Amino acid sequence: PILHAGARQVLVSLWPVEDGATADLMHRFYAGFFRDCLPPAEALRRAQDDLRHQPGRQAPHYWAGFELHGDWP
Repeated sequence: PILHAGARQVLVSLWPVEDGATADLMHRFYAGFFRDCLPPAEALRRAQDDLRHQPGRQAPHYWAGFELHGDWP
């Protein structure tokens, strides 16, 4: 399926999340996906798990609302 502006896959948040927490999660996700060659769902799970163990980021508000949509490789 084609998503917004022609993107075939996106990682989205279901609610507004503080910029620093989002940046932390995205950094961890892309490190897992590109550097560690993890499947997207596993990279996201690990990023969320890492973030929820960080001081000040334990609340689900900071990490639980992110989802993968589209046709990921």
